[in-house]
Amino acid sequence: MDVNEFDFDLPEELIAQTPLKTRTNSRLLVVDKKTKAISDRMFPDLIEALSPGDCLVLNDTKVMPARLLGEKVETKAVIELLLLKQLEGDCWETLVKPAKRVKIGTEVSFGDGKLTAICTAVQPQGGRIFEFRYSGVFYELLEELGTMPLPPYIKERLEDADRYQTVYAKQIGSAAAPTAGLHFSEQLLSEIEAKGVKIVYITLHVGLGTFRPVSASSVEDHQMHAEYYQVTEEAAHTLASARENGGNIIAVGTTSARTLETIYSDHGAFVAASGWTSIFIYPGYKYQAIDGLLTNFHLPKSTLVMLVSALIGKEALMDAYAHAIKERYRFFSFGDAMFIRP
Repeated sequence: MDVNEFDFDLPEELIAQTPLKTRTNSRLLVVDKKTKAISDRMFPDLIEALSPGDCLVLNDTKVMPARLLGEKVETKAVIELLLLKQLEGDCWETLVKPAKRVKIGTEVSFGDGKLTAICTAVQPQGGRIFEFRYSGVFYELLEELGTMPLPPYIKERLEDADRYQTVYAKQIGSAAAPTAGLHFSEQLLSEIEAKGVKIVYITLHVGLGTFRPVSASSVEDHQMHAEYYQVTEEAAHTLASARENGGNIIAVGTTSARTLETIYSDHGAFVAASGWTSIFIYPGYKYQAIDGLLTNFHLPKSTLVMLVSALIGKEALMDAYAHAIKERYRFFSFGDAMFIRP
């Protein structure tokens, strides 16, 4: 399958640069999974599309202030690190700019030496392994010295860092936000629960794969990077009960979808589990865990476009995206949402 089959022309002005003042003011493009019918709604209308007994699954990961700006101890050259994944102890997988200046043994200082890091391994495409050295609590230093790691297509400065966190973010560990959840307010979630919809929280820490484009020309040749997930006993029980009683399982975001499909692929049921997933979902994949999906609009030729295509079909997805572009929907992290209705 050619990666170019998932390409489309997106006017640059449709890439949302800043979040809306009110989270729930986003637009919502509803696509019926069976009929492929499209309708233009507002995000709070999601309540009407959900039924009592359905289960809404949210990723409660919290974004780290993972972007660090420092300098090489030897030359004072400016170095930028993006923390992606904690490996063991104080060793982290990172992306580095400019990577050509960082070799094994390079030492980088942050905050006038409050935090230092030594490169211990070189990886492809700007990847580096660093071992950090510090006094005190690492995450407290990160809060002091780091900034939010916004995607490269966002050029505007983020005034309020909380707008790149979901209102239910709890488990710190992500290098990027699960952006489909940014549209929810606490009040809207309460209203959804009041309708009889079960809300379940799972965790997947968004990592390296989010920042890496598909470089292979064939979809099947692309390799996903592993990300850590966790599903609790309570979450698994609620999911299993909803499925048993005929409720729809609605994943909020591709991260929730990938987590649930990993669990179901490995165990054939909703069970408590944790570990690392590198599941790659593209057309031809048969969904087992989820019935519907709430998601943002994604980059051309991205693995996320492929994942959504696997749920409704590539032609239906491209039709929906063409409609969204024509109707001037806002795209990507701070953009509008699409709901694939069961």
